Amino acid sequence: MESHWFYKRKVLNEPPENMHGFVYIIFNKINDKKYIGRKYFYSIRRVKKKGSTRRRVTKKESDWKQYIGSSKSLISDIEKYGKDNFSFHIISLGETKGQVNYLEENFQHKFDVLTSHNSEGEKEFYNDSIGNRKFISIKINENLIKSIKVL
Repeated sequence: MESHWFYKRKVLNEPPENMHGFVYIIFNKINDKKYIGRKYFYSIRRVKKKGSTRRRVTKKESDWKQYIGSSKSLISDIEKYGKDNFSFHIISLGETKGQVNYLEENFQHKFDVLTSHNSEGEKEFYNDSIGNRKFISIKINENLIKSIKVL
C-alpha cells in the first residue's frame, strides 16, 4: 500500500532507518484549517517468553501509511470534503518515542494550536489539546493569553 505522507517534498513509503516516528501537519485545502500530531512507525511490545523470566521484544509496523489523524473534527472533515482535499506532511522525524512526543508538543506550542485564529476569527487548528493531555480542562481567556505573551 502506498503512503499519502510527504517528507521533503517526496512521498514517504518506507520508514527511514533508525527512526521511531514522526510529527506531521495536515492541511485542509478548502478552509486552510490545520492539524499537528504525531505517529509512530512501529509498535513495540514486550511479550512473555515461556520458560524464561526475560521478555521478548516484538516490533510491528503500524498503520502509519493509511493514518489520517486522531481528531474527530478532522476525520469528520476528511469524510465530508474527501481525502484529496487534504495534504499530509511530515515536519520532523524522531529516533525514539520520547523524541517524537517532545517534538509534537514543541510544534503544537510554537504554532499556538489551541488559541490561534484566522483573519475571519475562526479557529486555525483542529487541535483541541496539546500532547496527550486530553482530560485536562483548561479555561483559556484573553487575560491568560495576554499574560503568556508578555513573558
